[in-house]
Amino acid sequence: MKVLVTGGTGRVGSELVGTLQKRGASVRVLTRDKDAKVAPFGAEVAVGDLLNPESVRSALNGVDKMFLLVGNVADELTQALLTYAVARETKIKHVTYLSVYQAERFQDVPHFIAKYTVETALKAFEVPFTILRPGYFFQNDLNLKDLLTGPGLFPTPIGTAGLAAVDVRDIAEAAALSLTTDGHAGKTYNLVTHSALSGPDAASVWAKALGKAVNYPGVPVEAFEQQLRQFMPPWYAMDLRLMFQRYQERGFVPAPADADALAKLLGHAPRRYEDFVQEAAAAWLEN
Repeated sequence: MKVLVTGGTGRVGSELVGTLQKRGASVRVLTRDKDAKVAPFGAEVAVGDLLNPESVRSALNGVDKMFLLVGNVADELTQALLTYAVARETKIKHVTYLSVYQAERFQDVPHFIAKYTVETALKAFEVPFTILRPGYFFQNDLNLKDLLTGPGLFPTPIGTAGLAAVDVRDIAEAAALSLTTDGHAGKTYNLVTHSALSGPDAASVWAKALGKAVNYPGVPVEAFEQQLRQFMPPWYAMDLRLMFQRYQERGFVPAPADADALAKLLGHAPRRYEDFVQEAAAAWLEN
């Protein structure tokens, strides 16, 4: 069986490539980068772009199933729907799509409504599909290394009520299962841990792991957006600001039943944030 992985060089996709390989699947990664670092996993590289249907069609040649991941880009919806249309034309046997937890509750957040629209399209046609809906990625916090190890700040405005979160390795494992085992067609899996992650709690966990004071300053979301605009496009900064703002306004806590369902799917409890932090901090302190 051969699986095409889009977004295969990113945080989730690269983890999935290795997981699929361990489960005996042949993997092809669609990427714009001809020098993409997927060779260690034994994966093929198909150079192309989701906005170029011919390159997608070529990448799908000889492929049985597809993992569809579209990054947060301004034309995310167009990329996803074009790719799905080409996959349908090639008679793909199964599509596993990476969406987002509780997408229907945040239809005023651009990348949430884009993903929810793709979910709707998947349900409208005949191709077998699985939808994965992860919460906030633990691994997002790896981007905070300099602030955590330097001034001791956890700046991401995730709020104090707590939000649903998950380890990327559990996402990859769930995706690999949906693509290599039976019984997942038409299913939607919510990928979250049992515990809600709050800003103060995250700061406390990092403080313990790093052996230093770490504070959660509770940066206003408007100020957070302005900070993001220093190193990303304005539309992306606003999209992320809206996401965190809506989390704070409406809540984003995980439902215990969802975490129980993920544990059943994986055959083990979802990984804990505390364990992820301990691993990351240990690696940082070694260097």
